[in-house]
Amino acid sequence: MDVLQKYGSLRRFIADSYSPTTQQAVDSALLYAEEKMRGYARYDGTPMLDHDVAVAEIVSRELGLGRNSTVAAILHDVIRIANKERPEEVEPLSIEIRERFGEPVLGIIVGLCKISNIKLKVSKEQANDFRDMLVSYSVDPRVILIKLADRLEVMRSLNIFPVAKHRKKSWESMNLYAPIAHKLGLYALKSELEDLALKWLEPKDYEYITRRLEETESERQTFIARFLVPIEEKLKSIPNLHYHIKSRTKSVYSIWNKMRKQNVPFEGVYDIFALRIIIDCERELEKQLCWTVYSVVGDCYTPNPKRMRDWVTIPKSNGYESLHTTVSAGGGRWVEIQIRTERMDAVAERGIAAHWRYKGVNQGAQTSEQWLSRLREALEETTHSLSQRFDAKPSTSEIFVFTPNGDIRKLPEGATVLDFAFDIHTNLGATCTGAKVNNRAVPIREVLHNGDIVEVMTQKNQTPKSDWLTFCVTSKARGRIKSWLRNEQMKHARIGREELERKLKNWKITVPIDEAVAYLGKVLKVRTGREVYSMIALQKIDFLSIKEILQQWLSGEAEEQRRVAAAEAERKKEELKAAQQEEAPSHRRSDALVIDEKINNIEYKLAKCCNPIKGDDIFGFVTISSGITIHRSDCPNATRLRENYPYRVMDARWRSSADGAFRATIAIVAGDIPGIGNQITEVVTRELKLNIRTLSMAARGDGTMRGTISVEVPSTSIVDLLIHSIMRIRGVQRAYRVNN
Repeated sequence: MDVLQKYGSLRRFIADSYSPTTQQAVDSALLYAEEKMRGYARYDGTPMLDHDVAVAEIVSRELGLGRNSTVAAILHDVIRIANKERPEEVEPLSIEIRERFGEPVLGIIVGLCKISNIKLKVSKEQANDFRDMLVSYSVDPRVILIKLADRLEVMRSLNIFPVAKHRKKSWESMNLYAPIAHKLGLYALKSELEDLALKWLEPKDYEYITRRLEETESERQTFIARFLVPIEEKLKSIPNLHYHIKSRTKSVYSIWNKMRKQNVPFEGVYDIFALRIIIDCERELEKQLCWTVYSVVGDCYTPNPKRMRDWVTIPKSNGYESLHTTVSAGGGRWVEIQIRTERMDAVAERGIAAHWRYKGVNQGAQTSEQWLSRLREALEETTHSLSQRFDAKPSTSEIFVFTPNGDIRKLPEGATVLDFAFDIHTNLGATCTGAKVNNRAVPIREVLHNGDIVEVMTQKNQTPKSDWLTFCVTSKARGRIKSWLRNEQMKHARIGREELERKLKNWKITVPIDEAVAYLGKVLKVRTGREVYSMIALQKIDFLSIKEILQQWLSGEAEEQRRVAAAEAERKKEELKAAQQEEAPSHRRSDALVIDEKINNIEYKLAKCCNPIKGDDIFGFVTISSGITIHRSDCPNATRLRENYPYRVMDARWRSSADGAFRATIAIVAGDIPGIGNQITEVVTRELKLNIRTLSMAARGDGTMRGTISVEVPSTSIVDLLIHSIMRIRGVQRAYRVNN
């Protein structure tokens, strides 16, 4: 049979409802899909294309989507099957579909294929995460609607699937897809998914409720007809009132759920049906006529004031408008009546009036719930231009990744392999050395993306490092790392204290250990005694240096050095204060050379003999051929220049806002330990983020290494920080600045 003739039902609906251009595109898609999918069949032997056309008919007829959605529904299995069985053909097929049917169609198909590739290991606890993930995969908002249509067609045809798939498909439909349809307000689709799922999950209950509904149908219709008699008599007497009445029977799932939750039999469910009085009128008369009909119902039957709902005067936030009242029909029976207009009913029937209330605003970010809400609002206006109404994708600030056995983990955007490992288990995170992401080996700092399958790699001797905190983003991972580091520091502090106590005893130093440690903390520039103990335990300072520091302190030599240093600091403070006063506009000296500016159009340069840096005390020296050269006040040549050429020496100072890169050279003496050069490089580039110009280290015969490192720095304060950081490296004995 010709493919166009075979799928005449879809083609006739498209011809009646859409433009000739849409008709032509659908016909072209049918012919193309039949050619590419020839030979592929469903479980019962019927062509796979039957499923795709059935989905396309739901998309166009029941959801009201347009040309691109219908064409994408017809073609979506073309790419999915190729991706599964002939990966090498996926790219050529994609190019062909883009050229023949357009970029939007290809985009929808790609989104549908991503969802199809998700291997769900479903559980009640993870259902919300799976629903959010399905939405996050829908780059185009039409994707999620077409996926719902696809699932509805699968459930309608579930009897042709293997028995092993019945319960899994039904569970997914009830717990994953039906809630999304509910949030979109697609109640007819939601109810049908729930009913079909219940049919396979609870077949006896489903059969019982279906039979009872059939058995009571005649009685129910008789009751409704009798109940409506007085209402219709009064409504017909109102001039120019055009209306019709519909009855709505609860879905099988809703009845089953109420019986289960309230623990009542079928007869105990009193609101099995509701009546809708739908008025046909102009918009300006809607409120008046709705209240007129409400008054008529109240005259005929006694309403329950607690069950009255007025969403006509003040509509729901989602746009739902209707009057609800529940009246007594006698004999203990209550009947719910909904009063609305044709416009209000059209909005509700198209799924705009969802009862779901969205909670939580992710600090300005657009959550998947809010994105679905926007989609629902767009459906109220039109479903033919959805793609033009939305951003490219919902910005959930979340990603969903899988373990190798299919468990899902929800993480924030920017999460790394290490975050994932800690999210699974603390011990897994603590020993993580990397991972395989989609079978590709990656480091622990690798950023994960939506849908990644992650297999964590570990080693027993791996332990958390402080630099892990620089790329971990989840509070769980950061908290576990900090806790581990604190525990390790306490352990090291205990070991370091014990070692120091033994050494003090051996050195016959009787000063209390707390006082000794307090002094060591001042010299080493650390805040707490625990840090001093940790440095001892980790051998970041050797006992020879500790002994020398303590002996100088106890002999008074250190106090003298401290006094001299304090005096020097006070002198520098006074000089800085004077310089700041000079820099003020009212006190600026016209004959002082201000570095980072030009004076009398004469440029300056920094002397290579002492390599001055912002923050150093400096002076200018006028050369014969090279302009002005800036020297440090403690330059080796300073004394000679001042004595021999005092008339060529100029006062100079740094401008407070001066910036730039200066080269500083640090001499280092360290133990001959493998990898110490790498540790120094790591501290300079990773921790301090400075640029290294040169680094040279050479081993000496006495078990030490000596060398220099040249680094670009903005000021002398960074030089001090650099020296302090290098001194904290295990094995480093001395670090000090040299002239070049």
